[in-house]
Amino acid sequence: MHKLSTIILLLLSLITKSQTPNLISGPWAGNVDLRTASIWLEVSATVKNVAVSYYPINEVSSKNNHTSIKYKGELGKPFNPIKIELNGLEFGTTYNYDVFIDGKKTALPFETKFTTKDLWQWRKPAPDFSFLTGSCAYFNETKYDRPGKPYGSDSSIFETMAETKSDFHIWLGDNWYTREVDYSSAWGLNYRASYDRATPILQKFMASMPQYAIWDDHDFGPNDAGQSYLLKDASREIFNNYWLNPTSGEDKKGIYSQFSYGDVDFFLTDDRYFRSDPSIADSIDGLPNTEKSYFGKQQMTWLENALLFSNAPFKIIVTGSQVLNPNNKYECMQEYPYEYNQLLHFLTDKKIKGVIFLTGDRHHSEIIKYKRENSYPLFDITVSPYTSGVSKVNGTELNNPFREPNTLIEAQNFAKISFSGKKNERVMKVAFIGIKGETLGEWSINEKDIRN
Repeated sequence: MHKLSTIILLLLSLITKSQTPNLISGPWAGNVDLRTASIWLEVSATVKNVAVSYYPINEVSSKNNHTSIKYKGELGKPFNPIKIELNGLEFGTTYNYDVFIDGKKTALPFETKFTTKDLWQWRKPAPDFSFLTGSCAYFNETKYDRPGKPYGSDSSIFETMAETKSDFHIWLGDNWYTREVDYSSAWGLNYRASYDRATPILQKFMASMPQYAIWDDHDFGPNDAGQSYLLKDASREIFNNYWLNPTSGEDKKGIYSQFSYGDVDFFLTDDRYFRSDPSIADSIDGLPNTEKSYFGKQQMTWLENALLFSNAPFKIIVTGSQVLNPNNKYECMQEYPYEYNQLLHFLTDKKIKGVIFLTGDRHHSEIIKYKRENSYPLFDITVSPYTSGVSKVNGTELNNPFREPNTLIEAQNFAKISFSGKKNERVMKVAFIGIKGETLGEWSINEKDIRN
């Protein structure tokens, strides 16, 4: 039944694309706040004008209550991802929206709606909510893929995610995979983002809930790429064109940002733009090398100040690579000891409560626990992969003593993370979910257990 519904969805998407050939991908709503939201879509180079019409879903649709916004940016380029901002909305309200391309309403096989955040502060308890998250989405394109067994696996996981009720989704990096034919030019980087975003099975999922994102190496550039990547500024521009995060770095550097939902703060960090090559020495004369950067001085200053400013009981630091796993033989923030120690000492010295790391990259899921003296333990929740190859643990990681029991998931999966409960007793629950919606593992923690 699951495979049949997947086939039906793909056929409906393909039929719709044939009926609306000027729509490359989308639409979907993101950066949805109390009174604002944005609509994203990509159109072909032949399109002359685009508009969005929207109205509150609890009102009968009529011409009198529709608001129409025209896109005023440039069109006719080889790639045309566009954003249309909607302002003056009402909080806690669900809106329907329609897209008009060259004056014609676009027919879609899925709902197009969004719900603005509720104004709960000073009025009522923080709302219970949930979000979905994960990493590593590889979509096969045989002509440019490496020979042999396809690296991309069953993409019906996105159909399951579209049907999993949640308030928003966070992409944890490797959201698309650049190939050798892509990452040597800005055109190639654009091509990969546009091609993968247009994958039919993604369309309903993207429209089903607001989307936030960070990047990791494969959607930034080549494997393990960092600050030396010559096209990092072009890659940053493309990232911003294809996502709807609230902000993107400072001084046009990096993609780091922050948003809040309910009483939880999310810190979307950038582990690539400022990152030193891993071969640079960890230490010099027995001391951590201050020049080997992971977040970089600019981003680290921002992160520290943002954490100090936050009063949230849960502070979720989102980054592409694992942070706390001492047995990780691949990329991990511990390989950058100066900034790693700086961050952990900062959390301890400033008594920052409620910190949880949320990471991707590893092609398996797990939760790592790091015990600290004179403070609460830190946790690193890793969620991976969506469709790329599964990587099973081995060596010292096989029976990793730092891993929380029953949290190792060696299969395609995503996570549903929920927050619930009364003030000062909020509980965070993590459920790892498989392709068909089956629960593969669960873990939870109370806010009182991550206070100083």
